[in-house]
Amino acid sequence: MPATRRTVLGAGLAAIAAPAMAATPTAPSPPATFGIGALFPFSGPLSQLGDESFRGLDLAVDERNAAGGLLGRQIALLRGDAADQPQATAEAKRLTEKSGARTMFGSYASAVSFAASVVTELAGVPFFELDALADAITERGLKLLFRSGPLASATGVLAVDTVADLLAPHWQSEPAKLSVAILHEDGIAGTALANAQETRCRERGFVHAERIAYGIGILDFAPTVERLRANNVDVVLHAAQINDVLLFHRAMQQAGWRPRMVIGANGGYSLNDTAQMLGAAFQGVMSVGVTPYRVSDVVAPGVGELAAAYQRKYGAPPRSGHSLVAFAGARIFFDIIQRAGGLERDKLRAAVLATDIPPGATVGGFGAKFDERGQNMRAMPYLAQWQGGALVTVAPMEAAMAQAVPVLGG
Repeated sequence: MPATRRTVLGAGLAAIAAPAMAATPTAPSPPATFGIGALFPFSGPLSQLGDESFRGLDLAVDERNAAGGLLGRQIALLRGDAADQPQATAEAKRLTEKSGARTMFGSYASAVSFAASVVTELAGVPFFELDALADAITERGLKLLFRSGPLASATGVLAVDTVADLLAPHWQSEPAKLSVAILHEDGIAGTALANAQETRCRERGFVHAERIAYGIGILDFAPTVERLRANNVDVVLHAAQINDVLLFHRAMQQAGWRPRMVIGANGGYSLNDTAQMLGAAFQGVMSVGVTPYRVSDVVAPGVGELAAAYQRKYGAPPRSGHSLVAFAGARIFFDIIQRAGGLERDKLRAAVLATDIPPGATVGGFGAKFDERGQNMRAMPYLAQWQGGALVTVAPMEAAMAQAVPVLGG
């Protein structure tokens, strides 16, 4: 039976009460728990999805602890709240230098991951990124940074290919005749998505594509909507956070205009609360990104059991697939740490690079094979659509729970 915190403390108290013995050199006792930093935006505009991603990690810890823990010890999560880059830097330092975090998990937000992973690299502490998108996170040559989730570039390509391969044929149109607008917030993740979309639009022949960037914290989308209307835009590819999604769709409602399709990316388009707040007007909107819970268990074995465990623990259904993808990634990394026998850099990297999980063999709907940058090259985004108040997978075919509908509803 694995030692619990109570039994370890009890043994310590017994040792203190025992008669004094002659002093003999002894090795320091190992810590009672395996401390893991959990760095997410728990406050600020990204808090809802940051907390959702954390819940996936939390459920993975519960599962691992119930099976005996990690390296013979129970995992203890040490939370850090990082709403922006300065806070990410400060919290990463606190967790590694003062709170005893032996490794770091995060973080949903690309800006948080980008800043915090520099701190952990300098401290010699591994950073395991679960679901932040920006490609640049794993393109800096860091040796102790590993990411299990998909890239912004792959997500952006999927959005454009959806227009070319799914919507254009349904509309009996050639890509060159469709007007596509790339709308994005100008943070690290939104910019990475837009860059990939812009490149792919050129490759797929969308000659009427335009790009509109806006600052984080924008309050008025009315001028943007009027510009899109004036340009007769058919499809809007929108990389956005929660507030941006709400404001953009309400601006379209107020203007009495919308394109033939909106394909969203980034967290705001995957969240149940977004759909509930926008109601019928959000039906038919497509989303590219993390694996939804409404996905075939042929490619995501165990997804139903995870949703049930989530419901039992939190008293509500999952809010977004970010918890699903975070859970799957945490599982992969816990197994890697166990195989490595610890966190020594060379052994850990060797265990990461030796990982070979076939596609569709994890609950996240993807496999695992890491390149030298620490990026999981078998992580993939999915295409989903809001239908009947739920986000359901519509592609690829083997993962689909419904057929794609090529029009906005509501």
